[in-house]
Amino acid sequence: MKKTIILTSFLLLGTAVLGQPDQGNPGTSPTPFGFVELLIAAGAALGGKKIYDAKKKNAE
Repeated sequence: MKKTIILTSFLLLGTAVLGQPDQGNPGTSPTPFGFVELLIAAGAALGGKKIYDAKKKNAE
């Protein structure tokens, strides 16, 4: 059930991102720290925690 909710939310977010209008050339302004980068960081942190917990459990 939890996997279904997560998958559905990602699909809805992906649809919303693709539905944005084309802004043309943004110029030379730097891009802000985006949502995709935050998702990557959260996934890396969660994976690192799971690896840490697994190593800690095996060391006991």
